[in-house]
Amino acid sequence: MLRIKRVYEPATPGDGARVLVDRLWPRGLNKEEAHLDDWLRDLAPSDELRKWFGHDPRRFAEFQKRYEHELEDDAARTLLDDLARRATRGTLTLVFAAKDAEHNNAVVLAREIERRVRRIAAAASRRKASAPKAKATTSARPPARSPAGARAGRRASTGGRRARTPA
Repeated sequence: MLRIKRVYEPATPGDGARVLVDRLWPRGLNKEEAHLDDWLRDLAPSDELRKWFGHDPRRFAEFQKRYEHELEDDAARTLLDDLARRATRGTLTLVFAAKDAEHNNAVVLAREIERRVRRIAAAASRRKASAPKAKATTSARPPARSPAGARAGRRASTGGRRARTPA
């Protein structure tokens, strides 16, 4: 499960792993108060893009396009794939400092991670569908022997001689 949350909101057990996705440390907050499991500043927008955006909601659509372009870097892809795997195993909360909860880099990252989570789920589904299926048995009893097999079994138990039955 993937969530996003402001770093200034209190941490809760439901947050799971908390990952700060800003390049700069949040103002007025120490490490203990942040309750973070990780800080991925390399996944945050470049300083140039961050300054250009300036948290102006009118620039968000263009910011998103430019940021997604930055996320095509190999290092960013690796980090995004890792976050997607973490989100499939448990709750992952992307933590950000911006005041605007709808127009920030964590929103863009969450969309990218959700795409990867869907790809992981689809791949797992394909693997499961293509895996060979074991034959189900309906009974715990061994299969019945044919009459010829039954005679061979009797011969083996009598040393190869035919068992005599009293007349």
